[in-house]
Amino acid sequence: MAEYLIKNGFVFDPVLGIKGDAADIAIKDGKIVETSAVKNPKVIDAAGKTVMAGGVDVHAHVAGPKVNIGRNFRPEDKLFGYKPKNGIERMQGGFSVPTTIRTGYDYARMGYTTVMEAAMPPLYARHTHEEMRDTPILDQGAYPVFGNNWFVLEYLKNHEIENTAAYIAWLLRATKGYAVKVVNPGGTEAWAWGLNCENIHDPVPYFDITPAQIVKGLIEANEYLGLPHSMHIHANNLGTPGNYQTTLDTFKLSEGIKPNSKFGRDQVMHHTHVQFHSYGGEGFNFESKAPEIMDYVNTHDNITIDLGCVTLDETTTMTADGPFEHHLTELNHLKWANADVELETAAGVVPFVYSANNKANAVQWCIGLELALLAKDFTRVFLTTDHPNAGPFIRYPRIMKWLMSEEARKQQFDAFKHKDKVIDATNLAGIDRELDLYEIAQMTRAGPAKSLGLAHMYGGLAPGLEADVAVFDFNPNEPYAPDDIEKAFSNAEHLFKAGVQVVRDHNIASNGNKRTLWVNAKVNENPQVMRDVKEKFLRYYTVTLNNYEVTGHYLPNPYVIEVDATQ
Repeated sequence: MAEYLIKNGFVFDPVLGIKGDAADIAIKDGKIVETSAVKNPKVIDAAGKTVMAGGVDVHAHVAGPKVNIGRNFRPEDKLFGYKPKNGIERMQGGFSVPTTIRTGYDYARMGYTTVMEAAMPPLYARHTHEEMRDTPILDQGAYPVFGNNWFVLEYLKNHEIENTAAYIAWLLRATKGYAVKVVNPGGTEAWAWGLNCENIHDPVPYFDITPAQIVKGLIEANEYLGLPHSMHIHANNLGTPGNYQTTLDTFKLSEGIKPNSKFGRDQVMHHTHVQFHSYGGEGFNFESKAPEIMDYVNTHDNITIDLGCVTLDETTTMTADGPFEHHLTELNHLKWANADVELETAAGVVPFVYSANNKANAVQWCIGLELALLAKDFTRVFLTTDHPNAGPFIRYPRIMKWLMSEEARKQQFDAFKHKDKVIDATNLAGIDRELDLYEIAQMTRAGPAKSLGLAHMYGGLAPGLEADVAVFDFNPNEPYAPDDIEKAFSNAEHLFKAGVQVVRDHNIASNGNKRTLWVNAKVNENPQVMRDVKEKFLRYYTVTLNNYEVTGHYLPNPYVIEVDATQ
């Protein structure tokens, strides 16, 4: 592999504590190395430019059956984003639900190199891995969903943590999954009965268990195993006015549980797309409760969150929170798809338009930014849009612009039809804080990597880490307009993935050598769990156990995280 020396760039790296100093970054054999270790490198002059590690996205919906439903369901989405074949690039299309090819290329153009698929139905793990295999450049992993799984509900009803952990370990191996994902715990199973769980103590029909028991039990099982990532939750009551109290109640379920991981994380819960869970008030007169949410986050270091920022675009919502999607189609009267996955989960897909002329959408926009601007620790607060639910991931640079520029936020306020009402219902207009690029690097690089237990590979520019390096044509020491931020970070000048230059002079230069990340969790032999699995497959599943497991040919260049809970 070629050696490279990226010279004189303004480096922003929380791992090394570099806050914009001019420095050189050396690459050899796919790793960051000391500059003295390269003898005859290719030199990239980064003078006057910004240099960061490759971005890490902890939560996005980029592969799997509901994503593919979204593509088939919305042919009109392709009108926004068709791009013909160009040079080394393959043909690509789509806007809010891009093709696999465009997903890889567009993330790379933003300087991202690692992206996690946030909700994988275990029954469709093979499909999910096929899509990830087809996505160029990016290292990827996927989170199997557990919060409405019949095995989990039955074990946790009896507080059988060891059995739950053994089942999680088996399912991670079978699906080649990365983490424990929970979506609307108990509520999605209730949806099979036309019901929902409206608070953490609302019982799940038939199973005689509550969301609180599900969440707490899965946290305990996650820590029993010592998995690299904490339990990753989409709590009950997403998008419901007044739901901030459910969010706080869910946060509190993590209290008193100590993290048990050899991978560097310090948290036991990751709460995703918190913007959708930070609402006060009633009906369309809902209001921001971001200060209350961030008061808790800032004073409890055992949780991480991501934002779920609204980008004010037309998009395609999709989630394993089936009852929410039915509620959404009743609000906007647009087309709706619903799917039930046997014994495991459910999903819905509904198009949505976030408009600056809609007060509710404007309030949502404010809340997402407030969560970030009120944060005290950006290694625990991460930038996302819950792609594509609050907007497409290609808007991350636009969110950066809003977070870094009070002027950009004022310009957006001036575009709101109901500006005064929005200001009354939110706190953003009174916040003058502007984030800097070091804080952006914390929330898009170092923080997500550490949360995922991957700080030994990604998120920084220290020698020994993967040579995932982005160079942006942006000089932070010269005057710039807000739009310059969005322009620069939407179109990296150079990007290296594991030492391979995948973007050169703003153009895709290689399809890379991507990897699939998965966790091989070992537990003591548990005959009861395997008997239960075999029995339920024979009784309920429409596929055989032999046709369920993801086998090697689905995984390009797999990277296995070994976890041993037998010791």
